[in-house]
Amino acid sequence: MQRTIFNTPIVNGLLKAFSVGFLKLTGWKIEGSLPSEANKSVLIAAPHTSNWDLPYTLMVAFALDLQVRWMGKQSIFNWPFGGLMRWLGGIAVDRSQSNNLVAASADSIRNASGPLQLVVPPEGTRSKTRYWKTGFYYIALGANVPIVMAYMDYSRKVSGLGPIFRPTGDIEKDMANIKAFYAPFKGKNAQQFEA
Repeated sequence: MQRTIFNTPIVNGLLKAFSVGFLKLTGWKIEGSLPSEANKSVLIAAPHTSNWDLPYTLMVAFALDLQVRWMGKQSIFNWPFGGLMRWLGGIAVDRSQSNNLVAASADSIRNASGPLQLVVPPEGTRSKTRYWKTGFYYIALGANVPIVMAYMDYSRKVSGLGPIFRPTGDIEKDMANIKAFYAPFKGKNAQQFEA
């Protein structure tokens, strides 16, 4: 598996200490933990309304000892920051190509030799959107792994891992249940999030 910031010796320990300290000093509270049955899982990243979500997500991942990978638009992986973004756990997504990202992501999770939590923002963008994309759901279904309902509530400065959700295949019912969980949370730009 590719070396990331989360599995780089020494750096990992230093960044965990920094992350825990920074979050505490700035008033953030971290909740939950990753159950062993979710070592391989898809983490919903919601609400996603700001560029600040990425650094906070990475710090929360360190605080919770996660091995996250996350998806980002292709342009942030261009020179000169591409190598850094990959080391931070990023996976470039080219939105102009009609490739089968869901199947490839599910295969990657299934074939990973160790723990892997794939972070997917259901909005697919930081901009206001009325509909959630369902890729995270089908990735979890295809990889036969649980969905972990991760959240970041800027209004209360609380972030963490909520309950595990196992997709049943009834997407309408499942999405209604998932969105109900996220309804109370506020993103940094709260007007852009609609669960």
